[in-house]
Amino acid sequence: MLQWIKEKFGGKKEEETIMYIIAGLGNPGRKYAHTRHNAGYEAIDRLADQYGIRIETEKFRALTGTGVINGQKVLLLKPLTYMNASGESVRAACDFYKINPEEDFLVLYDDISLPPGQLRVRAKGSAGGHNGIKSLIAHLGTQNFARVKIGVGEKLQGYELVDYVLGHFPEEEWTTMTDAFSRAAEAAAMLLTEDVQTVMNLFNAHL
Repeated sequence: MLQWIKEKFGGKKEEETIMYIIAGLGNPGRKYAHTRHNAGYEAIDRLADQYGIRIETEKFRALTGTGVINGQKVLLLKPLTYMNASGESVRAACDFYKINPEEDFLVLYDDISLPPGQLRVRAKGSAGGHNGIKSLIAHLGTQNFARVKIGVGEKLQGYELVDYVLGHFPEEEWTTMTDAFSRAAEAAAMLLTEDVQTVMNLFNAHL
């Protein structure tokens, strides 16, 4: 009975043991599924599949799932705030779990400055024009958080930027991109236990 009371009222809650938050950026809804701007969603889904984590609990204005990756208790998070307000969701999760974003947070997202399928792992950096990262920096109060950028290619001539990033990948690029999503997931998992430079050396040069 005493043990039951401790677990119900005074025991340490499961969510308090979260050691790391990994966010994949994108826009919710079928309309935006598999678009360039949802590369972060795609990558985090691959990560969840690989480690048997269900991302189906709605918290922090996001879809979330908890599990263990490389010995680390993690929260996987897909903000439902739409891209431009991603920071609101991530900040709420970091505050709740008392996560220091400069040490125990990682984000995966699309990057138009990289060729389709190219990855770029970084320990920190500016938003580079990406509205989701602008929101993260604004709400977290720092740009010193790890990230895995997933190249989706430069804007095509004649396209408005918003139309390009909210557009779908051409069929001939999809195999390249699905491989990139899987490699981004691998890079994210490795960042939990390896230093950033090691992960950069392994993933940044791959085409």
